[in-house]
Amino acid sequence: MEKNGIKTGNRKEKIAYSIVAIALFLILLGIFFPGDREYQRIPYDVVFLGDSVYGLCRDETSIAAKLQEKTGLKCYNGGLGGTVLGRADAERRLGYTKDSLSAAGLVRSFAVKDFGVQKTIRIREAATDYFEDTLGDLGQIDFDTVQILFIGSGLNDYHAGNPIESVTDPYDEYTYCGAIRSIVKELWEAYPDLRIIFITPPYTWYTVPEVTCEEYDLGGGVLEDYVNAEIGICEALDVEVIDIYHNYYPHETWDDLYLYTDDGLHPNEAGREKIAQTIAEYLDNYSEDVGVKSPRL
Repeated sequence: MEKNGIKTGNRKEKIAYSIVAIALFLILLGIFFPGDREYQRIPYDVVFLGDSVYGLCRDETSIAAKLQEKTGLKCYNGGLGGTVLGRADAERRLGYTKDSLSAAGLVRSFAVKDFGVQKTIRIREAATDYFEDTLGDLGQIDFDTVQILFIGSGLNDYHAGNPIESVTDPYDEYTYCGAIRSIVKELWEAYPDLRIIFITPPYTWYTVPEVTCEEYDLGGGVLEDYVNAEIGICEALDVEVIDIYHNYYPHETWDDLYLYTDDGLHPNEAGREKIAQTIAEYLDNYSEDVGVKSPRL
């Protein structure tokens, strides 16, 4: 049928095609440019943030999996090997995207519910092949349902020689204590009912150059300096912290490193069991108390 020289059938087809094309465009726009669209929420009771002490093992023998088995709490292992508690590159400051993988950077994203910066990072190191999936999961966790956030970072701050404290800015995230203050402040403002529990780094041995963390000063102090600072700032903030440095791993001889670690740093299965059991007992003994608690061993 023609009207004024125009085939109405073709016109209707063109309109239909246009509607389909617009609909497809809007769908693709929503997928690739979500804007303020809500995450697909995933509920968890407990989330772990940390370095390779927590992130390297991701099977049923991981610390998070063992804690879930012991407590019945649904736990997510958000540990990322090689990451720090505070931000790492003080010269580039907030222009350094990998700083968004630090505990301070991840907490910022939890607080504002936006993992856009983390999605831009391209990490090619072989040991980080699980990062993409982990960051995707972290971006979808419903933090309104999370009861407890464990933060077990610090070893890489020590390895990098990051400063422990700033003399000018107590919330400087490029310092160890400043990052802790900033993390607590942002989490309490965004999730006032969230229980925050820090876990200190454990005692470590270094087979090259054959020193322990008691002797090895990498620019910011020995590891115990960081641990004591973490305990002190948590006391000052009235935040919980579990001490797995002092009187925890036996370290009378070098052979002791194989009791609970594979290489002097990363816990073996016995070490992961010990840490998970310590956390489970802590939760049982201190259900809602705050402050420094030395686990009963």
